[in-house]
Formats: sequence, structure tokens, C-alpha cells
Amino acid sequence: MQRYNGTYAKVNLINIKENVEKIISKYNKYKYYFGVVKADSYGHFDNKVISAVVKGGVNYLCVSSLKEALKIREKFKNIPILCLGVIEPKYLDVCVKNDITITVVSEEYLDSILNGKNRNFDSRINLNKLKIHIKLDSGMNRLGIKDEVEFKNVYNKILNSNLLLEGIFTHICSSSDEYYTKKQFEKFENMVKLIDLSKVKIIHLANSETLVNYEKIKFVNGCRLGIIMYGFTKEKSLNLKSTFSVYSKVVQIKNIKKGESIGYDSLYTAKEDEKIAIVQIGYADGIIRKNTGRYVYIYDKKYAIIGNICMDMLMIKVDDSVKLYDEVIILKDVEHIESVAKYIGTIPYEIMCNITKRVERVYEGESLI
Repeated sequence: MQRYNGTYAKVNLINIKENVEKIISKYNKYKYYFGVVKADSYGHFDNKVISAVVKGGVNYLCVSSLKEALKIREKFKNIPILCLGVIEPKYLDVCVKNDITITVVSEEYLDSILNGKNRNFDSRINLNKLKIHIKLDSGMNRLGIKDEVEFKNVYNKILNSNLLLEGIFTHICSSSDEYYTKKQFEKFENMVKLIDLSKVKIIHLANSETLVNYEKIKFVNGCRLGIIMYGFTKEKSLNLKSTFSVYSKVVQIKNIKKGESIGYDSLYTAKEDEKIAIVQIGYADGIIRKNTGRYVYIYDKKYAIIGNICMDMLMIKVDDSVKLYDEVIILKDVEHIESVAKYIGTIPYEIMCNITKRVERVYEGESLI
């Protein structure tokens, strides 16, 4: 695809693959490594990223919706796919036909599956081929079962049905909080003690930062790799590499007089005679207006974004070294994305996921994946 406006995101497939290999090599006590590829692989997009993740050693995929799962299943026919979100019972036939594992988050939801209500189910489809993971709420208070009685009821109902109970898992909400995380571990362990774990094939608990910060629980045999696959972790000994960067170009340079304002609402006024560059990327590309004030790079030199960011453009204060059509690095690497996230009061996940589909993804190392 031709990049007519010079704006694109670069995705390094080799780095993704090697990151996964390093993670699995160091944390090698698990049998199941779930690659979390929801939200278009955290903004990286395309099945090429999933190929890199799988070749790196991931043997199970996680998505957030049935739509995401089906898109992946078109190319990846054999790898299991777990949908972490709730799938309405009327789509269970689609799950069975496409070997999509569903998540049961409550007894009420399970009952809606078992009693056939709200279900438009193909009678030719065997429910015994429907794989289920039960999600326990150990303290995040989002999806999942937190009551012990409810959990035992769900477990027993599944065993007494023709459904296939494959896994049980929970989600850690704040791995940096050791006290609360250990309380979640304790809650999870106490709940699974209520059942016969020998009847459950997969138990998964750790997400990216939980994996690197805490010892593996003995009976747990799966972990979920999310943003860590893309180079983001506090465990610097892994030496993970950056996988995502965003670029655009200078399309005009202007000399601004002292006292002149720049952009919508006159947010920025020149305190002296200045030179500015207009860059062809804006909030419709995912660079939201809170980015004003933070820096970008041109030839490894930092330049600040000034004025209100527009839908398709932004302005930066530059010097005489900057020329027309110079490349501007909007997001450079892991460290830069982390600093941008901190500046605008969010997290790296959101920074990458915000980069919209109209920003073309260019894949490095595609021939080697």
C-alpha cells in the first residue's frame, strides 16, 4: 500500500518473536503459554503479528470477542483460541464449529447455556465439543465468579452436562501491589481447593507483570503473555526489544512572529520569533489532544508539540535544521511510549491501541516469520 501522506506505524515481527522466545525460556515451568492478541494485538494489527507470537512459542491465543476469534481462525486453523469476554448463548454453534473456547463468568450465564433460553442453536452441533474456561473473580471485581457456593454449583453443573470443562483462571488487577496480589492468590487457591483439580486440564493465573514478579503457584500450568510480548516489562534482565513505532512527515515550515497564536483556540502564543513545522498526523490517527506539550523526534533531536492538536495535523516548535518532508518520529520505542503515557496520564496499552486503522502498519521481518 502506498503511504500517500507519509504517516505509518512500524511493527517489528522479529522482535516480537524473539521477545516471546526470551520470556518462555526464562519462565519455562509452564505448559500453556497464552498469547493475548486482543484489540488487534494491542494496536499492532494483522495476522503477521500472530504468526510471530506463535513461532515464538505461544500455544494458545486469547481474544476479547467472538468477532476477533473468528478473524484469527480464518488463518490459524489449529491453535486453540480462548475468548476472554462473554459470548451470547445464541452464538455457541459458531463457537463449536470454529473451535472457540468460551469463558463462563457466572452461574446465571451457564444456566442460560444449559436451559436453551436465548439460544438459537443448531441441533446438529454437539455441545460436548464446546470448551469452557471458568473465570474466578479473586479481587478485581470485574468479570468472574467470586462466591464459593456459586463456583461449586457452576463446576458441578458443567461436569454433569455434556460441556467440556478445560480450564479455570483469574485475573490479577495490580501486580505492583504485593499485598493485594497475594490476597488474590490466596482467594484463588482457596476457591480451587473446593473442586477436584485433576478434572481440569489448564489452570492459568499470571498475566505479564505477575509472571515476572511472583513465583509460580505449584498447581498452575498456564500463564498469559500480554504487553510483555511487545517489550513492556519492569524485568529489564529479559532484554526485550521494542516492537512498535509511529512516523509522519513535515509538510510545511513557517516563521511565526512574537505574539502570534497557533492553531485552534489560540492555545499557544509565540513569546518570541519562532519557527514551527506542521506534521501530517492528528487525533483522528490516535494522537489525542492531551499530547500537546510532549516531544517528538527529528534526527534524534527532541521537539515539542505546541498548540491544540488537530484532527489530521499537529504543530511542533523547531529550529533551522528541520527541513520540508523530514521524517518525524511520533512514537519511538518502549521508553518513549512509556514517557508519553506518563505525560498524558494513561498507560502504554492505550497509547498503542489509540493508533487508528488509517495509520498503515509496515511490517519488518515479514519474510523471516
